[in-house]
Amino acid sequence: MEQSLELEIKALLIDALNLEDMSADDIDAEQPLFVEGLGLDSIDALELGLALQKRYGVTMSADSEETRRHFRSIRALAAFVATSRKS
Repeated sequence: MEQSLELEIKALLIDALNLEDMSADDIDAEQPLFVEGLGLDSIDALELGLALQKRYGVTMSADSEETRRHFRSIRALAAFVATSRKS
């Protein structure tokens, strides 16, 4: 279940950020999303946060330490979404 959620989030990321030249296989679930790794920026984080909110109904505060942890990697986002959906 966890891996399929990771795949869904990878697809959502590619779609939300218009990364047409990238496939889900190109994204390592453990790699950092910001700076090194995928190199996303704060605008990308906003877009992705909105896409996650629309798709999964999860909410997160804009600039909290907790949110930064969730956005560390695809795996961290998948864990956050899975936990949020259960509560």
